[in-house]
Amino acid sequence: MNQLQKEIIKLKEDKNAIILAHNYQKKEIQEIADFSGDSLELCIEASKIHKPIVVFCGVDFMAETANILNPDKKILIPDKEAECPMAHMLTLKELKKAKREHPDAAVVLYVNTLAEAKAEADILCTSANAVQVVESLKEDKILFGPDKNLAWHVSQHTDKEIIPVPEDGHCYVHKMFTTEQVKKLKKEHPNAEVLIHPECDPEVQKLADRILSTGGMLRRVGESPNQDFIIGTEVDMTTRIKMEFPDKNPIPLFKEAICEPMKLHTLPKVKKSLLNEEYAVKVPDNIAKRARKAVERMLELSA
Repeated sequence: MNQLQKEIIKLKEDKNAIILAHNYQKKEIQEIADFSGDSLELCIEASKIHKPIVVFCGVDFMAETANILNPDKKILIPDKEAECPMAHMLTLKELKKAKREHPDAAVVLYVNTLAEAKAEADILCTSANAVQVVESLKEDKILFGPDKNLAWHVSQHTDKEIIPVPEDGHCYVHKMFTTEQVKKLKKEHPNAEVLIHPECDPEVQKLADRILSTGGMLRRVGESPNQDFIIGTEVDMTTRIKMEFPDKNPIPLFKEAICEPMKLHTLPKVKKSLLNEEYAVKVPDNIAKRARKAVERMLELSA
């Protein structure tokens, strides 16, 4: 651990703060985090926070969700430009239009959405529990957004009608993966398990041994007798796996699969965020109150 990391940990203790980090953060950020995880795990952790200050090393919708669950806490994001492009693909106008067109449909939104969209949802989901969430609902028709590939994944495991909103919502990182990349690495590592994220295109998902969230990938690597794993998600997931299981060999499906907004957080920015208590993320009360119902309904199902 370098000197700056030690300074941050000391400052965190002085401020009585906690640092949460997504699995896609760089190694030096994961090393100073009190907790690292996928979207569902971070939601669950955010619902149990007892510290007055939270530094969230993730993207905008994650910090918003933490604020929705903790209106009395100060939620900070080290770089306010850390915005998830996919979350911004689902506009409030488009969601309301879809609800008018399908009044008999339940609205299931991926946690990767902005707070104003969450306020229009019946329930949220993550890539880890999307199928479980959809199957828990009485409605046979589901408006599902914003990721069309996760919508496709869910449609393969349910008889319900899944309607993607918007039609082409996607994660630009997971769109980088191709079937050619999978086939090439399988030839080079014939004994490797292929673990693919459900935000990948359907043809890539079809080549997977398992379709998993990042948290699911971590658990699978830990429980599997295999040594080699082809990891089809953001490249720093292999960093997290290597930190947890140094004896395993996680192989990135594509080394250039980098989520740039996630990488905006750096050690100097985290220190500055703690020092100045910036940048605070605050969801308006009227939106937060409605969105909280959808978040808590998901958490109850995941308990």
